[in-house]
Amino acid sequence: MQDSLNFTGERFVPGIEGEIVYEHVHRYAFARRYAAGRRVLDVACGEGYGSAILAAGAASVVGVDIDAQTVAHARTTYASLANLTFVEGSAAALPLADASVDLVVSFETLEHLEAGDQPRMLAEVARVLAPGGALVLSAPNRVEYSEARGYVNPFHRREHDRAELERLLDAQFPARRWHSQRVWLGSTLWREGGGADAEAFCGDASRVDPAPVPAPMYFVVVAARSVEALPAPAPAVSLFSDVAESELRRAAAATAEAIRLDALLRDRERVVAERDGQLAAANSHVRHLEDLVAARDPMIAERDGQLAAANERAHVLEGLVAERERLVAERDGLLERTNAHVRHLEELAAFREKLVEERDAALAQRDASLGEANARAAHGERLVAERDAGLASAHRRIGEVERQHAQVRETLEAAQRRTGEVEAECARLDRALEAQERIIAYRQSLRWWFRLPWVRAKLAWKRFTRA
Repeated sequence: MQDSLNFTGERFVPGIEGEIVYEHVHRYAFARRYAAGRRVLDVACGEGYGSAILAAGAASVVGVDIDAQTVAHARTTYASLANLTFVEGSAAALPLADASVDLVVSFETLEHLEAGDQPRMLAEVARVLAPGGALVLSAPNRVEYSEARGYVNPFHRREHDRAELERLLDAQFPARRWHSQRVWLGSTLWREGGGADAEAFCGDASRVDPAPVPAPMYFVVVAARSVEALPAPAPAVSLFSDVAESELRRAAAATAEAIRLDALLRDRERVVAERDGQLAAANSHVRHLEDLVAARDPMIAERDGQLAAANERAHVLEGLVAERERLVAERDGLLERTNAHVRHLEELAAFREKLVEERDAALAQRDASLGEANARAAHGERLVAERDAGLASAHRRIGEVERQHAQVRETLEAAQRRTGEVEAECARLDRALEAQERIIAYRQSLRWWFRLPWVRAKLAWKRFTRA
């Protein structure tokens, strides 16, 4: 748990100095007169210092804030106050029962809500207030807070001018007494002994007391010869400020100038530190250069020798590079010719496969023709056998058929004619068979297989030229 909260500009945190202290603490001091003996709700209580101020005279105080870390911090910081509690919750959905408090205070809360949530917040305040209860609320006047100063608060969602704030309050709180608050720098005249017609406070976020009459810088005396001659008493407090608020503007300008000069001083210190670092680096570099200069001459001589050797080697390498480029060019040409030859061989291989297919078909046809020739030869042999058998039978029967000589002669002549035809056919088949055997023997020779691609190429060329 943190002991303190960081100031972000959205919530006031005790310990911050400047106008914001007067504005925030004065509001809670002003509201104490209404909180005496009452049940009080502090909406958007923040760090809790204001709720603690109210708790000094109230019967009980409940501080509500939407930020869990802030609520936890407030509970720890103000745990010693028995009549003060803190609850996490939204201003537009208060975590309290109906009519449970007599006074609601909410300083600089409304403008932090979206426009649609602002009426809901006021309705919630009216809900938790008991009959006869009151609301003490503050909100920035947009005309002076933002427009006149050209200022945009990043935490504000919807600011109002007086007419807009009146219309917003009309629905829930039609009876109102307006007060104005502003940090006002000027000269103050105090009546000795003070008075009931004025009040002044002195303190901080932890304590607020009536302000004592300050020690005079100058005495201002109203005198007369007798008491009766004295004029009527002046007001207990009289204030004056120049219209331009020059003293306040001077203080603001002085603060801005101090901030600027402080930034310049930090920047100068940073530049000096950088310069010192650069100077140290430069000195180190100078010493390094001096060492290099001392070792430079022998290194230069050695470098010259190395440079001469390098130049000689460069000439050799240039010759080698030229030779390499020539070899690369030759290799590229050879590679191109090789690729062309490979493509040609691929075409020849494809053509050879086609010729092989044609040869296989021709061999299959030849085998079929040889089968037919063999069948015819077998038939001829059967006929010759039959002829021989017929001749033998004829010789045996010559003696027996002489009586039928004329008839047998005629039969014999017919048989001879048929035999001549068979012999002629057998001779033709023998010649054809011999020719086929020569062809087969030739095609089985090595010479034929060397000639075959050229024969096929020639046939393909003839077909190509005819096409």
